[in-house]
Amino acid sequence: MRMLRPKALRSMSSSLSQSIKLLIPHSTATVIEAADTAASLRVPRRATPSQYSLPLSIFGRPAYSSLSLCPPSRRCFSLGVEMGEESISYLTQKEAAEIDEILMGSLGFSVDQLMELAGLSVAASIAEVYNSIDKGRIIVLCGPGNNGGDGLVAARHLYHFGYQPFICYPKRTAKPLYSGLVTQLESLSIPFLLVEDLPQNLSDRFDIIVDAMFGFSFHGAPRPPFDDLIQRIALLNDIEKNTRSSPAVISVDIPSGWHVEEGDINGEGIKPDMLVSLTAPKLCARKFAGPHHFLGGRFVPPSIKDKFGLRLPAYPGTSMCVRIGKAPTVNISALRENYISPELLENQVLADPTDQFCKWFDEAVAAGLREPNAMALSTSSKDGKISSRMVLLKGVDKQGFVWYTNYGSRKAQDLSENPFAALLFHWNSLNRQVRVEGSVERVSFEESEKYFHSRPLGSQLGAIVSKQSTPLSGREVLHEAYRELEAKYADGSVIPKPDYWGGYRLKPILFEFWQGQPSRLHDRLQYSLREVEGRHSWHIHYEFFLMVDNYIIYPFLPNSLPLLQDLAVNVASIKGLNNTTSDLHFISSL
Repeated sequence: MRMLRPKALRSMSSSLSQSIKLLIPHSTATVIEAADTAASLRVPRRATPSQYSLPLSIFGRPAYSSLSLCPPSRRCFSLGVEMGEESISYLTQKEAAEIDEILMGSLGFSVDQLMELAGLSVAASIAEVYNSIDKGRIIVLCGPGNNGGDGLVAARHLYHFGYQPFICYPKRTAKPLYSGLVTQLESLSIPFLLVEDLPQNLSDRFDIIVDAMFGFSFHGAPRPPFDDLIQRIALLNDIEKNTRSSPAVISVDIPSGWHVEEGDINGEGIKPDMLVSLTAPKLCARKFAGPHHFLGGRFVPPSIKDKFGLRLPAYPGTSMCVRIGKAPTVNISALRENYISPELLENQVLADPTDQFCKWFDEAVAAGLREPNAMALSTSSKDGKISSRMVLLKGVDKQGFVWYTNYGSRKAQDLSENPFAALLFHWNSLNRQVRVEGSVERVSFEESEKYFHSRPLGSQLGAIVSKQSTPLSGREVLHEAYRELEAKYADGSVIPKPDYWGGYRLKPILFEFWQGQPSRLHDRLQYSLREVEGRHSWHIHYEFFLMVDNYIIYPFLPNSLPLLQDLAVNVASIKGLNNTTSDLHFISSL
């Protein structure tokens, strides 16, 4: 029994025939529209296998790039302990300056330390909201002061997060700190653009604009070329705001051109989509009306908080940023990811589906995914009522997939009435999922007992105390029973496995491996168990798919190809497309 530790990849066995079927999502209709495909007949180009040379440890989304990525799928759930914006402290310009003086004076911080932490906070905030596939091209507009330095640091981190940053730094500061930042960025081949090189409409080339021109210490009116840059960003509000092509505008600490305390006084300034306040929000942040307000700069010591009476949200986990206020309401129907993955081809997978599963499982473990052995278990009662829940895989081999539970639970009751189930593993950061279907049986008493005594003491006691699917009068009842058992076995004596607890094994008859692909043309490889001349083997199926514009005609056999070519041409003609065979693209599992 495999105990779910990473192993060397298994070699392909030639004794079993492959049973694989390439599937594309379809409905009961013969001709359906493929969601999210561009208005083009051409299937989106996928990268060649030679491009996928990255280690598994960076397989988080998007994993398939020439850059080292920090995938947004490991977004940090940065709400922390939610605080309403009205309950958070806001600093005046004088207070912000005084805090900086204390930090860099008696508290021993240097400018470069604070700049590094601030820039990392900005990059982390951007990665929380915008992924590097859809919003990868970033122009960072840097001013001559510390705010510009924060932007330079953010650009370096964004590069390592997998974005494509560009820098516009028209008034460079000659100090060694800033020269060093420029050298670091140039060593990464990050382009530095002159103001005259920028397109008049910044949305023509960039997905995100980072405004790092002026911070809270700025006074007076912006001078050239920054006045023009501010105006060009502000014009985006009127021309393209809320359109699909509109770039997101992120302001660092203060939207450039705003009054530090009174905000956008004339109402004609930058209206950012995201504001990343540093140390603590400044008073002008009360006037910020965009959807994303983050706090960054996780370096404020208790002495500063006490002296200024600061009320700030707690940072969650190890995150360098925390959202202020509620996340914006989203249109659920508009939530989508355009997956970028290597192709999943028949000639690249192992002949035995269990071996292929273990290969993918090892890659999920190597990628550092949290609980890669978590799986959705779906069961059905005798009257067809289906229920699902998450359980943990505890063993896998050619005999099946093993998990443990209470034999008095709802799932156990279902399995006693209908001993068939389905498992689903979802490894989101890898754009992968695996479905497994089959019959279910209990594992032996000896196997259950061996696993039970391998568990931590607390888990053994918990299995005895917890009567799954049974109502409780209160949680304290559970805790009291646990404490009594803990005292009973405090002498280290062996805890007996309860009769109502043990394992199940699902014996597979079908596997389906899914790999997300662009424009919803996902790869699915399906193995099915067939009996041929009294012997069981994994059998292969061939099916073909025809795509015309946004339509998939599914499925058809090789000998029907001429007929379907004519049908595709007719569909193309009806939709006003070019009536040529070069506009037809056939996807084959052969």
